[in-house]
Amino acid sequence: MDDDLLHQVRITTGATYATLAIDDCDISKQVRGYQLSKVAGAAPVLVLQMAAHVEDFEGLAHVVIADPPDPGPAAAAFLGAIDAGELERNVLNRHDLMDGGPNELTRAMLQLLQEWARGEWNREVTDAVPQ
Repeated sequence: MDDDLLHQVRITTGATYATLAIDDCDISKQVRGYQLSKVAGAAPVLVLQMAAHVEDFEGLAHVVIADPPDPGPAAAAFLGAIDAGELERNVLNRHDLMDGGPNELTRAMLQLLQEWARGEWNREVTDAVPQ
């Protein structure tokens, strides 16, 4: 990368916020997210996600073109961590997922797996039978 395109970057993080300055200019209010990556022997690359209210940008930037990440490995790891017995018990205890239609058990399992993937692990099941 051309050294003329390198800029001084300062990122200060807190519990719920981060401030971002480039060449001592605070741009935190114009950025909704960032990704900083570093490869040995190369300058770090800072990718900025501009805030929705920022309509114009003028300046030098290093443009990175990337393929979206493959969700397959993450999905395989998630499904590999599922206990089949726990999945079956939870689905059979969730009458709101059962409708009597064709393939109801499979559809209910897929729905529950989607909820779990979103982090909804501790949903109360009021009609559960103790195991």
